[in-house]
Amino acid sequence: MKTVALAIFPGVQALDVAGPLDVFNEANGFLGEDQRYGLCLVGADRAAVRASNGMSITPDLAFHEARPAYDLALVAGGPGLPTSEPEPRLTEWLVAMAESCPLYGSICTGAFALGHAGLIDGRTVTTHWQDAPLLALRFPRARVELDRIHIRDGTLVTSAGVTAGIDLSLAIVQQDHGPEVALAVAKRLVVVAQRQGGQSQFSPYLVPFAAEDSPIARVHAHVMAHLREANSVEILAQVAGMSPRTFVRVFKRETRITSAEFVERARIDAARRRLEGGDLALKGVAYECGFGGAEHMRLVFMKRLGVTPNQYRASFRAS
Repeated sequence: MKTVALAIFPGVQALDVAGPLDVFNEANGFLGEDQRYGLCLVGADRAAVRASNGMSITPDLAFHEARPAYDLALVAGGPGLPTSEPEPRLTEWLVAMAESCPLYGSICTGAFALGHAGLIDGRTVTTHWQDAPLLALRFPRARVELDRIHIRDGTLVTSAGVTAGIDLSLAIVQQDHGPEVALAVAKRLVVVAQRQGGQSQFSPYLVPFAAEDSPIARVHAHVMAHLREANSVEILAQVAGMSPRTFVRVFKRETRITSAEFVERARIDAARRRLEGGDLALKGVAYECGFGGAEHMRLVFMKRLGVTPNQYRASFRAS
């Protein structure tokens, strides 16, 4: 039997807990008794904790009791975790698990708890798309991938936001028992066995700028209003009131991307909105959003989102 320990705390995201536990529990129904997963919830003590949605969850063991060499140790995430102070007992437990477990890691913003424990330095990790920039800022020695659903780096595993914990757990089941068992579990839970694309499918690709009257914000508004136009550096520099050379430098400094990449992202976001909310043919969407043709739009979607426009429409269409 493989043993799985999942750390919880006040304010934990309930889905970060229930999703992985349900995957491993459902897998037990397809496994022999000696292959099943033994599941254990661990907390600062054995008292029930209140999840972020108000649900009460009770740990099986306290951190000081949960010292066996588990096969897998995970820490769940929670909405407050990115900005909260580290919990010393959780930090100590995670360090001990990293030393004794063949596999350990986090669900969603649980990566911040790993960071406080010094366990992501020099490692490639992911977390919820909304919190990934802060993770990279707070733990600069970590290599934070913003668009991955889950990542394994040696003995460390991390997942993206909330339901991505299910994806990570299915990947672990597949590694342990093969794709047939993982697929059977996915069918039971009515989820896909291996999600296509990355987190960009679920996040806004463009983030509004704080200063609405800034030159960069003016460029943003111009691009969104003129998607079908070339939007060259020279034109955008005029909008910003700068020389092309100065514009290139300032734009990259303020946005961390080039103006060409910004234009492409703007076109992607505009196309996504049209695909989600209407029946316009792909060539019409491509034309309206400045891609020129449906094939070019398909190539850009595959490169940036990991799915085709048709796949995106099928998955995210508001019906």
